[in-house]
Amino acid sequence: MKTNYVPLDKEKHSALKVSVQHGFEFAKETHLASATMREFAQIASCMPIAFIKDQPKGSFHTIAMLGLEQNSNMYFNDNKWVGHVMPLNIQRYPFDVRPDGDKLGVFIDENSPLVGEEGESLFTEAGEPSDYLKNRQELLGEIANSEMITQRFVAKVVELGLLDPLQLNVQYASGETRNVTGVFTINEKRVNELSDEVTLELKKSGFLGAIYTVMLSLAQLNRMVQLSSTTDKPIRAIQMKLIDENAAEAETAPAAEKSPAE
Repeated sequence: MKTNYVPLDKEKHSALKVSVQHGFEFAKETHLASATMREFAQIASCMPIAFIKDQPKGSFHTIAMLGLEQNSNMYFNDNKWVGHVMPLNIQRYPFDVRPDGDKLGVFIDENSPLVGEEGESLFTEAGEPSDYLKNRQELLGEIANSEMITQRFVAKVVELGLLDPLQLNVQYASGETRNVTGVFTINEKRVNELSDEVTLELKKSGFLGAIYTVMLSLAQLNRMVQLSSTTDKPIRAIQMKLIDENAAEAETAPAAEKSPAE
Protein backbone atom coordinates (compact mmCIF):
# COMPACT_ATOMS: atom_id res chain seq x y z
CA MET A 1 0.00 0.00 0.00
CA LYS A 2 1.33 3.43 -0.96
CA THR A 3 2.30 5.67 1.95
CA ASN A 4 0.21 8.76 2.64
CA TYR A 5 1.99 11.12 5.04
CA VAL A 6 -0.16 13.96 6.34
CA PRO A 7 0.46 16.53 9.11
CA LEU A 8 -0.58 15.16 12.50
CA ASP A 9 -3.67 17.05 13.63
CA LYS A 10 -5.12 16.77 17.13
CA GLU A 11 -8.67 17.26 15.85
CA LYS A 12 -8.53 15.06 12.77
CA HIS A 13 -6.54 12.35 14.54
CA SER A 14 -7.98 12.65 18.03
CA ALA A 15 -9.19 9.04 18.10
CA LEU A 16 -6.28 7.57 16.15
CA LYS A 17 -4.12 4.86 17.72
CA VAL A 18 -0.83 3.23 16.73
CA SER A 19 -0.07 -0.44 17.24
CA VAL A 20 3.20 -1.14 19.05
CA GLN A 21 2.74 -4.92 18.98
CA HIS A 22 4.39 -5.91 15.72
CA GLY A 23 7.52 -7.49 14.28
CA PHE A 24 8.37 -4.57 11.99
CA GLU A 25 6.77 -6.38 9.06
CA PHE A 26 6.49 -3.03 7.25
CA ALA A 27 10.28 -3.07 6.77
CA LYS A 28 10.59 -6.56 5.27
CA GLU A 29 11.03 -5.13 1.75
CA THR A 30 13.24 -2.19 2.77
CA HIS A 31 16.78 -2.74 1.48
CA LEU A 32 18.13 0.76 2.27
CA ALA A 33 17.40 2.96 5.30
CA SER A 34 18.50 6.52 5.99
CA ALA A 35 21.22 6.72 8.63
CA THR A 36 22.47 9.71 10.61
CA MET A 37 25.76 10.38 12.38
CA ARG A 38 24.06 9.94 15.77
CA GLU A 39 23.69 6.22 15.05
CA PHE A 40 26.77 5.49 12.91
CA ALA A 41 28.64 3.65 15.69
CA GLN A 42 25.73 1.36 16.46
CA ILE A 43 24.84 0.68 12.85
CA ALA A 44 28.46 -0.07 11.96
CA SER A 45 28.42 -2.95 14.44
CA CYS A 46 25.64 -4.64 12.49
CA MET A 47 25.30 -3.44 8.89
CA PRO A 48 27.23 -1.55 6.21
CA ILE A 49 26.93 2.23 5.91
CA ALA A 50 27.24 3.76 2.46
CA PHE A 51 26.32 6.83 0.44
CA ILE A 52 23.73 7.06 -2.31
CA LYS A 53 23.30 9.83 -4.85
CA ASP A 54 19.92 11.39 -5.53
CA GLN A 55 18.99 11.88 -9.14
CA PRO A 56 18.61 14.36 -10.71
CA LYS A 57 19.64 16.64 -7.80
CA GLY A 58 23.04 15.00 -7.46
CA SER A 59 23.07 15.28 -3.67
CA PHE A 60 24.43 12.49 -1.47
CA HIS A 61 22.85 10.83 1.57
CA THR A 62 24.10 8.27 4.07
CA ILE A 63 22.21 4.99 4.34
CA ALA A 64 22.36 1.65 6.14
CA MET A 65 22.41 -1.28 3.73
CA LEU A 66 19.79 -3.84 4.76
CA GLY A 67 19.86 -5.88 1.57
CA LEU A 68 21.62 -6.25 -1.78
CA GLU A 69 18.49 -6.38 -3.91
CA GLN A 70 15.41 -4.19 -4.06
CA ASN A 71 12.50 -5.39 -1.88
CA SER A 72 14.81 -7.68 0.10
CA ASN A 73 15.77 -7.00 3.73
CA MET A 74 18.29 -9.49 5.11
CA TYR A 75 17.72 -8.20 8.65
CA PHE A 76 14.09 -9.30 8.58
CA ASN A 77 13.56 -13.04 8.65
CA ASP A 78 11.01 -15.49 10.01
CA ASN A 79 8.51 -12.63 10.42
CA LYS A 80 10.74 -10.64 12.77
CA TRP A 81 13.68 -8.25 12.89
CA VAL A 82 16.86 -10.31 13.34
CA GLY A 83 19.50 -7.58 13.59
CA HIS A 84 20.76 -6.41 16.99
CA VAL A 85 20.55 -2.83 15.70
CA MET A 86 17.66 -1.05 13.99
CA PRO A 87 18.11 2.26 12.12
CA LEU A 88 16.12 5.14 13.60
CA ASN A 89 14.47 5.60 10.21
CA ILE A 90 12.79 2.21 10.79
CA GLN A 91 12.05 2.85 14.45
CA ARG A 92 10.23 6.16 13.85
CA TYR A 93 7.60 4.68 11.48
CA PRO A 94 4.67 5.45 10.94
CA PHE A 95 5.78 8.97 11.93
CA ASP A 96 8.09 11.34 10.15
CA VAL A 97 9.29 14.92 10.59
CA ARG A 98 8.92 17.09 7.50
CA PRO A 99 8.69 20.76 6.49
CA ASP A 100 5.25 22.11 7.37
CA GLY A 101 5.05 25.70 6.21
CA ASP A 102 8.01 27.61 7.61
CA LYS A 103 8.81 25.02 10.28
CA LEU A 104 9.20 21.30 10.80
CA GLY A 105 6.14 19.30 11.76
CA VAL A 106 5.18 15.76 12.76
CA PHE A 107 3.58 13.73 9.97
CA ILE A 108 1.87 10.34 10.10
CA ASP A 109 1.28 7.73 7.40
CA GLU A 110 -2.50 7.35 7.37
CA ASN A 111 -2.20 4.25 5.17
CA SER A 112 0.10 2.44 7.58
CA PRO A 113 -1.14 -0.96 8.83
CA LEU A 114 0.00 0.18 12.29
CA VAL A 115 -2.53 3.01 12.35
CA GLY A 116 -6.11 2.31 13.37
CA GLU A 117 -8.40 1.79 16.33
CA GLU A 118 -6.10 -0.38 18.44
CA GLY A 119 -2.84 0.42 20.18
CA GLU A 120 -1.43 3.53 21.85
CA SER A 121 -3.52 6.72 21.79
CA LEU A 122 -1.92 9.79 20.25
CA PHE A 123 -3.92 12.34 22.21
CA THR A 124 -5.56 12.55 25.61
CA GLU A 125 -9.26 13.32 26.07
CA ALA A 126 -8.22 16.93 26.63
CA GLY A 127 -6.55 17.00 23.22
CA GLU A 128 -2.99 17.03 24.57
CA PRO A 129 -0.23 14.75 23.23
CA SER A 130 -0.20 11.41 25.03
CA ASP A 131 2.97 10.12 26.72
CA TYR A 132 3.42 7.79 23.75
CA LEU A 133 3.24 10.67 21.27
CA LYS A 134 5.59 12.78 23.38
CA ASN A 135 8.11 9.94 23.20
CA ARG A 136 7.74 9.77 19.42
CA GLN A 137 8.09 13.56 19.12
CA GLU A 138 11.31 13.43 21.12
CA LEU A 139 12.69 10.71 18.83
CA LEU A 140 11.73 12.68 15.73
CA GLY A 141 13.41 15.77 17.17
CA GLU A 142 16.62 13.83 17.73
CA ILE A 143 16.49 12.48 14.18
CA ALA A 144 15.90 15.96 12.71
CA ASN A 145 18.83 17.45 14.66
CA SER A 146 21.12 14.59 13.69
CA GLU A 147 20.10 14.88 10.04
CA MET A 148 21.26 18.51 9.97
CA ILE A 149 24.67 17.50 11.35
CA THR A 150 24.82 14.59 8.91
CA GLN A 151 24.14 16.92 5.99
CA ARG A 152 27.15 19.01 7.01
CA PHE A 153 29.23 15.85 7.29
CA VAL A 154 28.21 14.68 3.82
CA ALA A 155 28.85 18.13 2.35
CA LYS A 156 32.38 18.14 3.79
CA VAL A 157 33.15 14.63 2.51
CA VAL A 158 31.96 15.64 -0.97
CA GLU A 159 33.88 18.94 -0.82
CA LEU A 160 37.10 17.06 -0.03
CA GLY A 161 36.51 14.64 -2.91
CA LEU A 162 36.60 11.56 -0.68
CA LEU A 163 33.75 9.61 -2.27
CA ASP A 164 34.10 6.95 -4.95
CA PRO A 165 31.63 4.43 -6.42
CA LEU A 166 31.63 1.01 -4.78
CA GLN A 167 30.93 -2.10 -6.83
CA LEU A 168 29.89 -5.31 -5.08
CA ASN A 169 30.27 -8.56 -6.95
CA VAL A 170 27.83 -10.97 -5.30
CA GLN A 171 28.55 -14.66 -5.78
CA TYR A 172 25.61 -16.89 -4.90
CA ALA A 173 25.89 -20.50 -3.78
CA SER A 174 23.95 -21.47 -6.91
CA GLY A 175 26.78 -20.20 -9.08
CA GLU A 176 24.89 -17.07 -10.13
CA THR A 177 26.73 -13.75 -9.90
CA ARG A 178 25.55 -10.15 -10.06
CA ASN A 179 27.08 -6.73 -9.62
CA VAL A 180 25.54 -4.28 -7.17
CA THR A 181 26.21 -0.64 -8.06
CA GLY A 182 24.76 2.73 -7.17
CA VAL A 183 26.40 3.08 -3.76
CA PHE A 184 29.47 5.11 -2.82
CA THR A 185 32.03 4.90 -0.04
CA ILE A 186 35.04 6.80 1.25
CA ASN A 187 38.43 6.34 -0.36
CA GLU A 188 40.82 5.59 2.53
CA LYS A 189 43.89 6.44 0.47
CA ARG A 190 42.59 9.95 -0.11
CA VAL A 191 41.74 10.35 3.59
CA ASN A 192 45.33 9.48 4.49
CA GLU A 193 46.59 12.07 1.99
CA LEU A 194 44.68 14.94 3.63
CA SER A 195 46.80 17.70 5.14
CA ASP A 196 47.33 17.85 8.89
CA GLU A 197 45.31 21.05 8.98
CA VAL A 198 42.27 19.47 7.30
CA THR A 199 42.58 16.30 9.38
CA LEU A 200 42.58 18.36 12.58
CA GLU A 201 39.53 20.26 11.39
CA LEU A 202 37.71 16.98 10.71
CA LYS A 203 38.70 15.66 14.12
CA LYS A 204 37.42 18.74 15.95
CA SER A 205 34.09 18.60 14.12
CA GLY A 206 33.64 14.90 14.88
CA PHE A 207 33.71 14.08 11.18
CA LEU A 208 36.99 12.15 11.22
CA GLY A 209 35.57 9.49 13.53
CA ALA A 210 32.47 9.26 11.33
CA ILE A 211 34.66 8.77 8.25
CA TYR A 212 36.50 5.82 9.77
CA THR A 213 33.25 4.38 11.14
CA VAL A 214 31.76 4.37 7.63
CA MET A 215 34.82 2.64 6.18
CA LEU A 216 34.96 0.03 8.95
CA SER A 217 31.24 -0.71 8.59
CA LEU A 218 31.86 -2.38 5.22
CA ALA A 219 33.17 -5.37 7.18
CA GLN A 220 29.49 -6.07 7.94
CA LEU A 221 29.13 -7.39 4.40
CA ASN A 222 30.35 -10.59 6.06
CA ARG A 223 27.26 -10.51 8.27
CA MET A 224 25.06 -10.17 5.20
CA VAL A 225 26.68 -13.27 3.76
CA GLN A 226 25.88 -15.11 7.00
CA LEU A 227 22.28 -13.86 7.10
CA SER A 228 21.70 -15.00 3.53
CA SER A 229 22.28 -18.64 4.54
CA THR A 230 18.66 -18.91 5.73
CA THR A 231 17.18 -17.35 2.58
CA ASP A 232 16.29 -18.90 -0.77
CA LYS A 233 19.37 -17.20 -2.29
CA PRO A 234 22.36 -17.97 -0.04
CA ILE A 235 25.49 -15.98 -0.84
CA ARG A 236 28.91 -17.60 -1.06
CA ALA A 237 30.98 -14.40 -1.18
CA ILE A 238 30.87 -10.66 -1.80
CA GLN A 239 33.79 -9.03 -3.58
CA MET A 240 34.24 -5.29 -3.02
CA LYS A 241 35.79 -3.08 -5.68
CA LEU A 242 36.37 0.61 -5.09
CA ILE A 243 36.24 2.48 -8.39
CA ASP A 244 38.86 5.13 -7.70
CA GLU A 245 37.88 7.90 -10.08
CA ASN A 246 41.23 9.63 -9.48
CA ALA A 247 43.34 6.60 -10.33
CA ALA A 248 43.96 4.62 -13.45
CA GLU A 249 43.19 1.30 -11.80
CA ALA A 250 40.54 0.26 -9.30
CA GLU A 251 41.46 -0.93 -5.84
CA THR A 252 40.15 -4.33 -4.88
CA ALA A 253 39.39 -5.27 -1.27
CA PRO A 254 39.32 -8.81 0.16
CA ALA A 255 36.13 -10.75 -0.38
CA ALA A 256 33.58 -11.36 2.34
CA GLU A 257 33.47 -15.14 2.59
CA LYS A 258 31.14 -17.52 4.35
CA SER A 259 32.98 -19.28 7.16
CA PRO A 260 33.46 -23.07 6.84
CA ALA A 261 31.36 -23.60 9.96
CA GLU A 262 28.22 -22.22 8.29
